[in-house]
Amino acid sequence: MKTSRRTFVKSGAMVALGAAILPRSVFASSTSVNKVMVGLQLYSVRDDMMKDPKGSLKKVADMGYKVVEHAGYADKKFYGFEPSEFKKILADLDLKMYSGHVDFGMQAWDASKKDFTDTWKHTVEDAAFMGQKFVITPELAENAQKDYDALLKVIDLWNKCGELCQKYGMKFGYHDDFNENAILHNMKLYDIIMEHSDPKLTIQQFDIANLYNAAGTDPKDIIKKYPERFVTLHVKDVLKEKNKENMHDSTVLGKGVLDVKDVLELAVKNGAWLLIVEQEAYQNESPMDCSKDDLAAMKKWGY
Repeated sequence: MKTSRRTFVKSGAMVALGAAILPRSVFASSTSVNKVMVGLQLYSVRDDMMKDPKGSLKKVADMGYKVVEHAGYADKKFYGFEPSEFKKILADLDLKMYSGHVDFGMQAWDASKKDFTDTWKHTVEDAAFMGQKFVITPELAENAQKDYDALLKVIDLWNKCGELCQKYGMKFGYHDDFNENAILHNMKLYDIIMEHSDPKLTIQQFDIANLYNAAGTDPKDIIKKYPERFVTLHVKDVLKEKNKENMHDSTVLGKGVLDVKDVLELAVKNGAWLLIVEQEAYQNESPMDCSKDDLAAMKKWGY
């Protein structure tokens, strides 16, 4: 059975021990990024990262990737490394990490204190220490997918988290899943998210395949409907055939049914600058080989 990114992020990818709270004085000042960057979501090579994270990152860097996005933060560590250790590993390989996926939900809020838990605050601080610009969750609680008021509470918490992240020069983000076409309060769930999430504090990381998988939605239609709302994408292509779960397996960019090149061109025109390659199924090739082929496709398209 395939492990979903949500489950992978929630489990933290591996068991790690706690780290000491890092003083804010060690955080690097936020710098602007003025050009389109191509990165790899490390969930694409998740098994390799669990077995040998340092060696796997070297392979990714040797392919030519300059940016990675993590999905392996747990117990105050990145893939089992203290933040300072992981930051050095990335620096030694000339890799940047502008974003990462973490488990987030109402459990991050302490209602009695009307504040975020210390655990969540530490998560945000560690992201800032790493030089991230976005702290992203791929998770939307099941009750929020079915109940309008519950959804509004979650989005309000996103905005509050955006305020917290803003103190460190970052934004909080949500990565769409498969259920955003559900109808709540006579509106599509995704339209509610876009209406109530504050673009000054939060971002939406648009996975160009997920809504296509769920309902055949053309990703270009979403970008046109919400221009300049997506500064980062998950770049993915999918097979025409569906698997037994009634979804399309992802495949090497350019070999599937999505007009990925056209989607990217439209997205970049509307402000997208962080293009994160993600592939979750491999059709008998190794994940590393697929990641290399994905980058070759991106370069062919001029990125």
